[in-house]
Amino acid sequence: MSADGSGDKQEQLDPLRDRPEDGPLTTNTGTRVADTDNSLRVGERGPTLLEDFHFREKITHFDHERIPERVVHARGAGAYGVFRPYESLAEFTRADFLQDPERETPVFVRFSTVAGSRGSADTVRDVRGFAVKFYTREGNYDLVGNNMPVFFIQDAIKFPDFVHAVKPEPHNEIPQAQSAHDTFWDFVSLQPESTHMLMWLMSDRALPRSYRMMQGFGVHTFRFVNAEGRGTFVKFHWKPVLGTHSLVWEECQTIAGKDPDFNRRDLWEAIEAGDFPEFELGVQLVPEEDEFRFDFDLLDPTKIIPEETVPVRPVGRMTLNRNPDNFFAETEQVAFHTAHVVPGIDFTNDPLLQGRNFSYLDTQLIRLGGPNFQQLPVNAPVTTVRNNQRDGYGQHRVHPGRAAYSPNSLAGGCPATASEAAGAYVHHQERVDGVKIRRRSESFADHYSQATLFWNSMADWEKEHIVAAFRFELGKVGDRRIRERQVDRLNHVDHALATRVAEGIGVAPPKAPVTENHGRTSPALSLAESPAETIATRRIAVLAADGVDGTDVETLRSALTDGGAIVEVLAPRDGEIRTADGGTLTVDRAMSTMASVLYDAVCVPGGEDSARALGEDGLARHYVAEAFKHGKSIAALGAGVEVLRGLNLPDVRLAEDGDGVVDDLGVVSGTDDGKAATVVAAFADAVAYHRHWARDSDRVPG
Repeated sequence: MSADGSGDKQEQLDPLRDRPEDGPLTTNTGTRVADTDNSLRVGERGPTLLEDFHFREKITHFDHERIPERVVHARGAGAYGVFRPYESLAEFTRADFLQDPERETPVFVRFSTVAGSRGSADTVRDVRGFAVKFYTREGNYDLVGNNMPVFFIQDAIKFPDFVHAVKPEPHNEIPQAQSAHDTFWDFVSLQPESTHMLMWLMSDRALPRSYRMMQGFGVHTFRFVNAEGRGTFVKFHWKPVLGTHSLVWEECQTIAGKDPDFNRRDLWEAIEAGDFPEFELGVQLVPEEDEFRFDFDLLDPTKIIPEETVPVRPVGRMTLNRNPDNFFAETEQVAFHTAHVVPGIDFTNDPLLQGRNFSYLDTQLIRLGGPNFQQLPVNAPVTTVRNNQRDGYGQHRVHPGRAAYSPNSLAGGCPATASEAAGAYVHHQERVDGVKIRRRSESFADHYSQATLFWNSMADWEKEHIVAAFRFELGKVGDRRIRERQVDRLNHVDHALATRVAEGIGVAPPKAPVTENHGRTSPALSLAESPAETIATRRIAVLAADGVDGTDVETLRSALTDGGAIVEVLAPRDGEIRTADGGTLTVDRAMSTMASVLYDAVCVPGGEDSARALGEDGLARHYVAEAFKHGKSIAALGAGVEVLRGLNLPDVRLAEDGDGVVDDLGVVSGTDDGKAATVVAAFADAVAYHRHWARDSDRVPG
């Protein structure tokens, strides 16, 4: 710990880490234990004795080792890391961690789904939490956000209603982790303010490929305050360095069965492998005098500031470089709170934010057993804590002395308050006048124009996915009146959208638009506008069988691994297979233990015997066909092209002898000898593109 009370978070945590190899098994009071497999009893077959204190302690602790799960954001994954600013932001904020590009601030990040329980799957259609705890020299700052920049409601008083509606229905506790049911759509169809958020939820933003490839947003408009007391409105953005990428809905449903821990496992394995996830922090800054220059209210959490209006300014980078040592102690017990702020960051009068500032603290009190939850190691700041707050559940500190109040003379007036110059937090001064009233500002009343902006900004394939999502979700709604009401809401967004959704769910399409589409777009809203040209950490399945061309496999593995991809050889059986030249090749996994949905791309190398076996293997054929249906890149070399040819992939041209390398809709093929390296290079470019949506995938069986 340094003289100013700051310190490295990992050094702070190290003495608290339990190391079982350092000594023998003991009770909680330190008594050494000789036998933990047999309870104390009268004779070998007699009754157990209550005097067996080790048995009673062990069972009692087990009976009480669960804490209430979070009401929302129950299922999550966490990681430690560091944040470093690019430059000083002293012009806008006095926040210490945003001043010096040479200083790293430790962080803990928790990603999460929202609606489901701890035991639900990772790949459900849902909002994702993106919460960052900065352990700054001035105390902890929590930037508690989501992977979508807006929310369903404008006022926190409606939050219990929203959560009750999206959770499993109370009469039968069904469905788990899904919004596709009557109560959710009943609620949102009666709330026009939810329309913009529904567009995001029905888009591929709700199906992230990875937590490492997911944007984050602070949602609310906050306020920076500089050393002179001048305020600047700010919206926070996290942008993944690997690009923003998503799955497709059919793929998500399959993954939920094949690997329900898909996103959590991906984050953990990437960090363990040294492929540290990185995110760039950006801000949109609005001078206080410009608060009312927009055609929406800056305090409305259902609105964005279009990036064409106020560009996002990159201000720093976060790198996640260490996994937690214990999920419960760290990821489960970490406590975020929107009101954990530091000097230089303040609130606005956003009515949803104001409510969160109360609710987050309230939930931690019951979930973590009382008011001392911030003493838990993962929550403890790196700066020194001194106050007169005493006792309560989970009190870990020993406070000497008689004075637990302020002011006092018995303790020399300590701990004493600090001045603003000495780093004390001072709230931004803002004049507020008005009468007590339960009414929302008229400036919050436009519920559709930004939903239309989102729809207009989508690529054609994104629009197709949104229509399909509405049809799936509303198709699960039993009450026809709810379906009709939601179609009416969509007609305020775009008439063609409402008509297409209506036609898919069996209700009458609206006869005419309510309002004409304003035609505005914001390219930054489309996933198609932000590709990242890299194959780093992409998982690629190489299908092989006895007789595979070992040179092809090594060419694939070498080139793709050099690009940062993760290459795994899958075969009909585990162990080893024969290569065409009489050698052996170690198999990474048996095809039956994995699935194409767990990979970003699929490749079939050459070797006539291998290609013949794979072409007759239904599972191998399914790997390729499913990857094609989901828009993934596919490659085939030499005889491996015949495996693809046997699938009759629609409207795809495959290489013939003498063609060289053919790349058609992300399907890369080459039959000529000596072209393996060229095929692999084209394949890597296709993988970096992420998905190829121009394919006619509807003709491929699901």
